[in-house]
Amino acid sequence: MPTVNGMDQDALLAFKHEVADDSTRADRWPTVVAHWVGESRSRIEFNDVVTHIGGDEELNPMQYVLASFAACDVDLVAMHAAMIGLEITSLSVEASGHFNVQSFMGLDGRPGPGYDQISYKVRLDAPDATPDQIAYLREPCEQSSPVGDSLSRSIPMELEFA
Repeated sequence: MPTVNGMDQDALLAFKHEVADDSTRADRWPTVVAHWVGESRSRIEFNDVVTHIGGDEELNPMQYVLASFAACDVDLVAMHAAMIGLEITSLSVEASGHFNVQSFMGLDGRPGPGYDQISYKVRLDAPDATPDQIAYLREPCEQSSPVGDSLSRSIPMELEFA
């Protein structure tokens, strides 16, 4: 079992083939629960994992959106590099964006409170990478990032207030 970038290359490729044969193997339906802790802080639960968002010592929710996007693309690049056997020495994704909180504060007629622009930069050190491999790694960032895809399109949302 070759391990590339800490990932089992054979297992990744086997799963890729399973998904190609049965697309339902790729379905995911995560559910997270956010509990108000106080002030602007929330405790987030997903199965047995607990983290916090907001407050003085944590990222706020909008920073988490950028962090989720950047972390998703780190995972994406590292995984695709592992699938082609390319060792990575270092990898980072820097994401930044602009949003305006006037609407969030309840001011009518203001711009939407979400990001209106996001830019990002992938910094990759893979000494043995060819230009074709770099091009191959760029494509999933533009086409296959689950968080990037979610941010770039309108997603139907259904609210139930209990």
